[in-house]
Amino acid sequence: MLKGRHIVVLGAGIGGLAAARALALRGARVTVLEQAEAIREVGAGLQISPNGSAVLRGLGLESAVAARAQRAEAVVLRDYRAGRAVLRMRLDRAAGAYLLLHRAALIDILAAGAREAGAEIVLGLRAEAITLDPPCLHFADGTTLRPGLLVGADGLHSLTRQALNAAAAPFFTGQVAWRATVPLDAPEPPVLQVHMGPGRHLVRYPIGDGKRLNLVAVEERGAWAEEGWAHRDDPANLRAAFATFSPGIRADLDRVEDVHLWGLFRHPVAPRWHAGGAAILGDAAHPTLPFLAQGANLALEDAWALAAALDARAGADAALTAYQQARQARVRRAVDAASRNARNYHLRGAVTRRAAHLALGLAGRLAPGAVVSRFDWLYRFDATAQRF
Repeated sequence: MLKGRHIVVLGAGIGGLAAARALALRGARVTVLEQAEAIREVGAGLQISPNGSAVLRGLGLESAVAARAQRAEAVVLRDYRAGRAVLRMRLDRAAGAYLLLHRAALIDILAAGAREAGAEIVLGLRAEAITLDPPCLHFADGTTLRPGLLVGADGLHSLTRQALNAAAAPFFTGQVAWRATVPLDAPEPPVLQVHMGPGRHLVRYPIGDGKRLNLVAVEERGAWAEEGWAHRDDPANLRAAFATFSPGIRADLDRVEDVHLWGLFRHPVAPRWHAGGAAILGDAAHPTLPFLAQGANLALEDAWALAAALDARAGADAALTAYQQARQARVRRAVDAASRNARNYHLRGAVTRRAAHLALGLAGRLAPGAVVSRFDWLYRFDATAQRF
């Protein structure tokens, strides 16, 4: 159904580039518009869980990604003060690869894959407004573009979402996050570590070739911080927030020279994902908090589902309705699960925290696979097996 159809994808992030390849492989003429002058990413790590790996496999890119990633062996939850292991959850038994890599590496691979499939990527072109039915992009110089179909992969502050839905203000969760990478003196096992403390936690894991360590640190606070990933902060603020953590964590933070801070906001899942010849995916449709590391994975799933639905149904409206119906309940569940996860990491009160950690440790010893299996609904899902 897609052969020869012209589709414009707004945004060259993970979801947009994956959608471009998925659509182009099915015969569509795809143009990706990116407002930045170059495709680049602020340095950060990324987790691709088995549900994301399934999409990369369907796109023919899993081997290329795996070659630039670490395959995670386990998640280890640790107490913040001494670094004592509370629970170890094996990931090598998961349904597919759980990969740790640099976000920029994935973007590079997806961009090359989109171009190889025939998609055109146009850089430095910023839309100022979007109108629908038919879709039309309006640019600052007064020019316009009217695609046959518009796919809004334009992120948190999506113009496409605004065109489709009434304004819905996000709310500050009372949490901020720092992210940074530091060099590793020696390779570490590919293990995700979560150091849990009162009102805060820190995640650390090696990425790419194992020569760098990715750090994501979350703190509860009343002071608001701006939303978005690219706001720089003083590393001293990060070190002060985690000064009571273990010597190993403090040593990691002492090596941070460049750090970014962003406020964590809860956005509602968009009630309407398509209308008037446009559709949205990824953060434009359902921004999620980072506590299950599913933002990139859900965007990959969306990209595949959108292309599959458009290729299976003769009418765009019917195809896009099927796409939203297939995706909306799942992403709501994932967004809600991510929101709950932060509370589990941030328990206050020594007695409460100790009791919870003892219960986790006991569960891990008695039924080592049970904790991970709670997320089978998330990790074992294969978007490429859905039929439209």
